[in-house]
Amino acid sequence: MARLIAIDYGTKRTGLAVTDPLGIIASPLETVETKQLERYLAEYFAKEEVSTIVVGHPRQMNGEPSDTMRYIQPLMGRLRNAYPDKRVVAYDERFTSVLAQRTIRESGIGKMARRDKSLVDKVSAAIILQDYMASVGM
Repeated sequence: MARLIAIDYGTKRTGLAVTDPLGIIASPLETVETKQLERYLAEYFAKEEVSTIVVGHPRQMNGEPSDTMRYIQPLMGRLRNAYPDKRVVAYDERFTSVLAQRTIRESGIGKMARRDKSLVDKVSAAIILQDYMASVGM
């Protein structure tokens, strides 16, 4: 079975999470500079079989898309064109950063490590992926 990968897109850094090969458990993978994202994904896809790319869809509290969508929509289009064999889906990512910070705090990680924004980014991606998997019955 192929893995699923999630993207928590940011204008500077992007968090990534991935499932195990059986598609059961979502885990933080990496945080990359956004300008290196597509290169990182190409290298990852060359090594690992991935069936679905889940892209966090940022929304404001009122449900309207956030300003970041102007970057995410073109990214999703490029991913669909570059990887027609992979499903590219958007998934609501509201509150994932808050949940990630809470998860990190409750995990017992030290205060200095909790300030690492790249950790929050990849944990947020893992939460997006877990929520997506639950929504489709995985």
